[in-house]
Amino acid sequence: MIKYSVVIVDDHTLLSQAIATMVNTFSKFKVLYTCKNGQELVEKFSTSAKYIPDIVLMDINMPLMNGIETTDWITKNHETVNVMALSVEDEDTTILKMLKVGAIGYLLKDTEKSVLENALIEIAENGFYHTKTVTNLLMKSLSDNYSEEITLKEREVTFMKHACSEMTYKEIADVMCLSPKTIDGYRDVLFTKLNVKNRVGLVMYAIKNKIYTP
Repeated sequence: MIKYSVVIVDDHTLLSQAIATMVNTFSKFKVLYTCKNGQELVEKFSTSAKYIPDIVLMDINMPLMNGIETTDWITKNHETVNVMALSVEDEDTTILKMLKVGAIGYLLKDTEKSVLENALIEIAENGFYHTKTVTNLLMKSLSDNYSEEITLKEREVTFMKHACSEMTYKEIADVMCLSPKTIDGYRDVLFTKLNVKNRVGLVMYAIKNKIYTP
């Protein structure tokens, strides 16, 4: 079985080790290593491609380089890496900051083991994960940010509807009879046009504007 690689970034060593031990019990995942802060992660990423994981579990409050700064750096430099926040911070502003810099999910550290495993599976297979709380928060944020009219092409709307499903981008390319590169192009154009940084934002926009109905 192919396992997805995970890196944990948290300045609390014992907690980080405990999370790593737990994640390693999940059949589809393995922990590559842990870091105490974002600066340490950046240094690891810069050393070798073997240190670049599929998923990063990111704490928020850390010395030298916090979770928001680190997630922003990952989004800009390693767009294939999915970041999910795992924090004690439950303030709306903090959650939105993480999502706006590219995090594709947000969980609190008191979450149950099964919820964390399910979240990792959703991220690995579908590219995003969001709880009801995060969904409501994003919807409110979108209401504030998308008052202007945005014109979408027919193909963009079709792609967006497919992006709201559980299909991977490659599967969407097959369904639309397009190359994966073309689908990546649609995705990037929509990210820019709608001012979103990940698939979660795309889905929330589609729901808010009734392009997609859950």
